[in-house]
Amino acid sequence: MAENSILDKLEGLVSRYEEVATLITDPNVISDQKRYVKLTKEYKDLGDIMNARQEYLACLANQKDAKEMIAMEDDPEIKEMAREELAVAEKRLPEIEEEIKLLLVPADPEDDKNVIMEIRGGTGGDEAALFAGDLFKMYAKYCEMKGWKISISSFNEGTAGGFKEIIFSVTGEKVYGTLKYESGVHRVQRVPATETQGRVHTSAATVAVLPEAQEFDVEINEGEIKWDTFRSSGAGGQNVNKVESGVRARYMWKNPNTGETEEILIECTETRDQPKNKERALARLRTFIYDKEHQKYIDDIASKRKTMVSTGDRSAKIRTYNYPQSRITDHRIGYNMQNLSSFMDGNIQDCIDQLVVAENAERMKESEL
Repeated sequence: MAENSILDKLEGLVSRYEEVATLITDPNVISDQKRYVKLTKEYKDLGDIMNARQEYLACLANQKDAKEMIAMEDDPEIKEMAREELAVAEKRLPEIEEEIKLLLVPADPEDDKNVIMEIRGGTGGDEAALFAGDLFKMYAKYCEMKGWKISISSFNEGTAGGFKEIIFSVTGEKVYGTLKYESGVHRVQRVPATETQGRVHTSAATVAVLPEAQEFDVEINEGEIKWDTFRSSGAGGQNVNKVESGVRARYMWKNPNTGETEEILIECTETRDQPKNKERALARLRTFIYDKEHQKYIDDIASKRKTMVSTGDRSAKIRTYNYPQSRITDHRIGYNMQNLSSFMDGNIQDCIDQLVVAENAERMKESEL
């Protein structure tokens, strides 16, 4: 990108940065929580661009000064010092340009959000449930490495172990922006523990990563929610079986995209405290509705992209875990890794990094940068 083109794009953002800086101190804006949150996020993003602009301008000035010094000075030592400064500036300039290109690409507004993840065993019966359990352990280890917190909302165990379904939330920094690439069908090829002939079977599990909705993201009439309570099952001692701490929320919701009304059923048995379970069930209800309402937006983005890196059809097969060959294959970008055991231990960052690069390339192309 030509330097004047970069500066032209950045110059147009300076006044907006100054305007937003003023707006976020306005009491009327602060009292409007939805607008205030949106503006503070914009202020932070613009601040990153302004910092890059300052470094870019300083680098251009250093380049110009070094060239003038080389042309005008007679002292060989000063000329050599100027040549070194010029080399540093000319090496750094294209790097800053690439950084600025990425900063200028409109960010996904959901990236900073926490997530609710759902893992379900698909085709393959008991083996699919076992694989769903393995995926949950993989994500749990990855989240631990990232310093993120996991809270299980509900689960349904498989008869031979693992999970037919497990739903959990992940909280931390830029969780959705990282984990959104995991949505889709994960296929496994291995010899099941129940297989007596040693034959390799293929089964699958689906992963859905939903950005957690804030209270102001969706409108819910809480008075219309029908609540039921029930006794939880599973580990937890006598309290689990004797106290009705589990909650079930039923809510009739009209889908604005289709005009149809549907009943949403949410259960939560996460804690022994019924009020806390109600609070978490309500958070899941918000997220479910938010996800449904934004599906059209997600589909519109996906239709423009060829590799479907992070959005689109959640029924699409995204990755294969081949145990006999100890190989991971991500079908969206042709990524291969030969150390399957390490991947299943939570070392999935390299694959995610490659997906980020692929998506950023697409977004830059869309923005004509």
